[in-house]
Formats: sequence, structure tokens, C-alpha cells
Amino acid sequence: MAVLKVKFTKTKRDKLAQILWILNWVSVVSGIILFSLGLFLKIEIKKRNEVMAKGDINSVPNMLISVGVIACIINFLGGKICYDCSDANKFSRWKLVMLPYIVCTFCFTFCILVGALMCYTMRNELEESLYLGLRDAIKFYKDTDIPGRCFLKKTVDMLQIGFKCCGNNGFRDWFEIQWVSARYLNMASKEVLDRLKSNVDGKFLVDGVPFSCCNPSSPRPCIQYQLTNNSAHYNYDFLTEELNIWVKGCREALLDYYTAIMRSIGITALLIWLFELSVLIGVRYLQTAMKNVLLLGDLEGESDGWLLENSFVETAKYNISIIKNLGKANQISTVSGMNDPNIDVQNTNCGKTNVTTKSIPAAS
Repeated sequence: MAVLKVKFTKTKRDKLAQILWILNWVSVVSGIILFSLGLFLKIEIKKRNEVMAKGDINSVPNMLISVGVIACIINFLGGKICYDCSDANKFSRWKLVMLPYIVCTFCFTFCILVGALMCYTMRNELEESLYLGLRDAIKFYKDTDIPGRCFLKKTVDMLQIGFKCCGNNGFRDWFEIQWVSARYLNMASKEVLDRLKSNVDGKFLVDGVPFSCCNPSSPRPCIQYQLTNNSAHYNYDFLTEELNIWVKGCREALLDYYTAIMRSIGITALLIWLFELSVLIGVRYLQTAMKNVLLLGDLEGESDGWLLENSFVETAKYNISIIKNLGKANQISTVSGMNDPNIDVQNTNCGKTNVTTKSIPAAS
């Protein structure tokens, strides 16, 4: 029994073909939107590539870009097919193409769904990439004289100013690394030498942060050095007073930024997927209705259209049996080829063999 069978008159078939022709062109626009969203996300990731570790974070924008291009091609072809389906004579040349087209379009819509879901599952990979990238960027903040790292100071400063953040997890990350270059340290100073000797690694560690961590909205002048020393500043308590530097870590700030972008892209991709699925259902009805018209031979009469010719269970069993038969045929051909006794068997009797012939009596 057919699934969701609908009866179509010639007028309904023509209207369905015209509507699907318009919707396919709308789908071309949706493909351009997917392509643009993927390109936008790729550019946004590229902008802060210096503070991200290498990984598979570009898989989502690449997926969206690919799906967007395929959407434009498939829906352009679909528009041409639906336009010709309004004429039964023109439909005959697309009759063998429509079913493979529907199967390919179904796989394509599934890819849109995968791309939409990837936008929501990318957070963990992005968080790890940001953590490792920011850790290395802060570590090499002082290396302004080393080629390949000299740009990191500006990158980190602009990042902290733009996203109102400080450090990787927070401002305390700057306490654990030497972020002042050795060329700006007075090695003749006893204080500097004492700090270098105060830790095993021989680093110049201070309880301070770069200027880019300062909050310009604070009424008090920025306190970026000796943050934990209450006696170094007038009317200051490190534990109770609100600091005039950014408290949020840059990893959290960037993660929130990209998560908001990907959430919006994911919602858009899901809406496009639902739209493409509805167009695909309409094309399936048109294909089955036009096919039945040609079988009936009455181009002006009514015809049935459906999603599946049989029930879901019967269709699944039929497809599974096809797959099993293909596997068995391949297995039998392989085994028979290996065990064929007539392969590579040499004939040792190359001479002539005397064969006694008997005469066949003629029929009386």
C-alpha cells in the first residue's frame, strides 16, 4: 500500500510543477546563503588563527561552503526539471533522471542537517583549540624580536582590548609567565636579579598584567602591577575591591563569541533543511504523479502520487534484500573463481586420439 497517496488532476499537476519551479529558485538563494554563512565563519576563524591551535575547526565552514555550492547546482537542475514537468512530452526525457535526482537530493538534504548539527557539536573542539592557542600566544608574548612571533604581542593586546578579556582563563595567567622581554630588564638591578632567582625556571615573574587588560570604564587609574600587594596602593584591597582590569578570560570571551555565531548559523541551516525537505517531498509527488500518467496513457486524466509505493517496512525489507543479494553474488563469484577446476589445468595429451565411430542408421 502506497504511503501518503494523493490524487492529482492535470490542473493540480501543472500548479505543483509551477510552484516547485519557483521554490527551486528560492532554494538556489538558500544555497547562496549557506555558502555565505560558511565563508563568513571561515573568515572569522581566520582572523584569530594566531590564537588557535591547528585542528579540525574548519570542518564546519568547509561543510557549509560545499553544501551551499551543491545546493545551487542541484536546485538549478531541479528548477529546469519541474518547469518541463508541466508538459508530459517534455517530462518523458526526464523520466529516467528524476528518481536518481530525488535520491541525490535526499542525500544532499541530509548533508545540510549534518552541517547544522555540526554547528552545535563544534564547541568542544573550538574550546580546546582556543585553550592551546591562547596558552602559546601568551607564552610568546614577550618574543617581539623573534621572527614568526613578533606579531603575537600586538595580536594579544588587540584581542584583550576588543573582547574585554585578560589572559587565557583569567588575569592570573599572566602571573605564571614572563611576559616582559629580557631586553627591557635591567640586569644590574638587585630587584630584577632577586626575581630571576626566586623561581626554579629563572623567569621574571610579577603579579602584573599588560596594559591591554585595563578597563577604561573604571574611575580609578589602572592598577596593572603589584595587584596582590595591598600596601603598594592607597585605599586598596585585592580580595574585596573590584579590580579595574578585565576579569573574564579570553578563551571564554572568544568561545561565547563563536558559539553565538554558530548557534545562529545552525538555526538558519536547520530552517533551510526543512525548506529543502519540503521541496523534495513535492518533487517526489510530482515524479510519481507524472509517471502514473504516462502508465495510464491519459495525459489529461487523474493520477496518483505518493512518497513510497509500498509501506516503510516493505520498502526497507526490499532494499535490505537487494543489498544482501549483491553481497551474495559477489561472494559466489569470488569463491567460484578461486575453486574453478578448469583454471590453469594443462592438458598432457597433445596427440590425436583414435575414436571409434558408429554409423547412425537411417530412419526407415
